[in-house]
Amino acid sequence: MKKTYIARQAIFDRNLETVGYELFFRNSSVNEFPEVDQDIASSKLIIQNHIQSDIQTLCMGKLAFINFTESNLIHKFPLMFDKNLIVIELVGHKKPSNNLVKIVKYYHECGYKIALTEYDLAGHWDVLFPYIDIVKVNIEEINTKRLVPSVSRMKEFNIRIIAERVETKNQQQTLAEVGFNYFQGYFYHQTEIVEGQTLTTLKIMMLQLLTETANDTLDFERISHIISQDVNLTIGLLKMVNNVSTGAHIEIECLKQAATYLGEEKLRQLISILALSNLTSHKADEICKQSLITAKMMQSLGNQTNFTPIYEFSFITGLLSSIELILSMPISEIIKTMPLATPIEKALLSYNGLLGDLLKLTTAFTSGKNENDLDLMAKHGLSNEVLQQEFLDACEWCRGLQMSG
Repeated sequence: MKKTYIARQAIFDRNLETVGYELFFRNSSVNEFPEVDQDIASSKLIIQNHIQSDIQTLCMGKLAFINFTESNLIHKFPLMFDKNLIVIELVGHKKPSNNLVKIVKYYHECGYKIALTEYDLAGHWDVLFPYIDIVKVNIEEINTKRLVPSVSRMKEFNIRIIAERVETKNQQQTLAEVGFNYFQGYFYHQTEIVEGQTLTTLKIMMLQLLTETANDTLDFERISHIISQDVNLTIGLLKMVNNVSTGAHIEIECLKQAATYLGEEKLRQLISILALSNLTSHKADEICKQSLITAKMMQSLGNQTNFTPIYEFSFITGLLSSIELILSMPISEIIKTMPLATPIEKALLSYNGLLGDLLKLTTAFTSGKNENDLDLMAKHGLSNEVLQQEFLDACEWCRGLQMSG
């Protein structure tokens, strides 16, 4: 039995807060859906590989949306998972059979959340409405205006609706008006660029803070000066000092002292969290999380194989991997405000060089696209086993951070 590998894609509510992740399963030898029976790919493989023990880590405490076929349901694969951790996604059905209705009713009565996928507006699906919690709609295949009557019927059963393949913020806003509750796909598509947007003073400060994390030795004087210019940053720094003081009574007389007390490792973490949290104040927290996970994953991989020469640039490059989306500006304009090293600029602009290879491999994995180039992986001595473990480790690290809002 080959191992399976898991990527994920976030699902957001109207406030762009993460409600869960759809999990995607891949084969170890090719980065595409495994050429195995869908029943196996949907459920049996993850169970046999004990992935259920990693679901909370992988989904960072949010719901895991997992595909199950009718055969999976008959064999009671979902019962191997905590009902509070997963959403059963029904796949592989053109219309509901009498048997499927009975099965769905059974899992509903067991307390599992159930999502109907591949919904095509047909009235025969209504028979499932009393037993399901969510309906997923691919907006590339369904005219959302035709969905309005269905939305009214779903409301009677308090069913939530997910829009799949959402690419822009404008789409998300329009779909919310139609009646969609959740959205999937927006953060993993092409960045939405807002023409003529300029950076505010606060955003420039945040970028300056992130730039400081790229230095081998942190400049405590410089960092404390930047932090002192914003009350929220100052509060965040002092909270962090309080969190790590472990009961010792620390009298902080100046911000430089607070920064120095934390030490370089924790201060780098704090800078990352404070800066990204402020930059993403009007975006989903998911962007901040993904940036941190990418940064940690790149840093860990930078300690291995061919990537050791660019180790010092790996963390900051990962932090900036979503900066276009965060600021809604072209990366070419953003980097003009940051004194970044040439390898970082080239990697962010065009995936150029050794650092660009690492960024390409890592972001493909963390985004759920799984578009890793096998030749690129082989070139740098990486396997899917390594990428999967580093991804899980980075998720656990991110989950353990004290997030500041």
